[in-house]
Amino acid sequence: MKILEIYKFLNELSPFELQESWDNSGLLIGDFKEEISTIALSIDVDEALIDSLSENTLLITHHPIIFGGLKQLQFSKYPANLIQKMVKKNISNIAMHTNFDQTHLNEYVATEILGYKIAKKDGFVAYLEIDEDFDVFASKVSKAFGLSHARCVKTSNRVRKVALTTGSGCSLMKSLDADCFLTGDVKYHDAMEAKSINLSLIDIGHYESEHFFAQIMQKHLKNLGLEVIIASSENPFTYI
Repeated sequence: MKILEIYKFLNELSPFELQESWDNSGLLIGDFKEEISTIALSIDVDEALIDSLSENTLLITHHPIIFGGLKQLQFSKYPANLIQKMVKKNISNIAMHTNFDQTHLNEYVATEILGYKIAKKDGFVAYLEIDEDFDVFASKVSKAFGLSHARCVKTSNRVRKVALTTGSGCSLMKSLDADCFLTGDVKYHDAMEAKSINLSLIDIGHYESEHFFAQIMQKHLKNLGLEVIIASSENPFTYI
């Protein structure tokens, strides 16, 4: 099957036109006319992943390996060092980032991982209507994402309306209509801001909340008649 055919299938599943203006989803490495028999799925690209893949594989990732503009390709630096290895092995790459967040990832995490129905969706935010003790809810969230502990900003003892944005969503805080926000990459000043506007926060991690990308995609791609493998890259953080 040609990459173009797979691209068209992906575009119907999660239209690339939905991506944010700053994003870089789509075919990043490869040729639409290339014939593909194996697809690998991963949240990111890393060296160990590239080494593990067979030649002529199409790698579909959540995060784009090429994000900002590249002015040079110095093969000793990231991401050129990875791109060089991919080109040598004829590994193509399609990224499905902010388009997939909106169409699939947040919904899957809310319903399949956390086990709640979505009350409303608004772009990158899924709203959940619950009524639970904050500590009990935080513990449940921590367990669902495999976190060793819940890193929280607690502004109320009760949680009633939750906003969920997988990955990194703190820039959305001011626009939320919720009393608790689940997202990743929470910084110190994000926590201070949340506290000042009486918004509870639970940091669900960036990798931890998005690594489900591969298993979601595998379900949709299984009917294409190609070998589809989950080859997720490792979390770059080590917790000691």
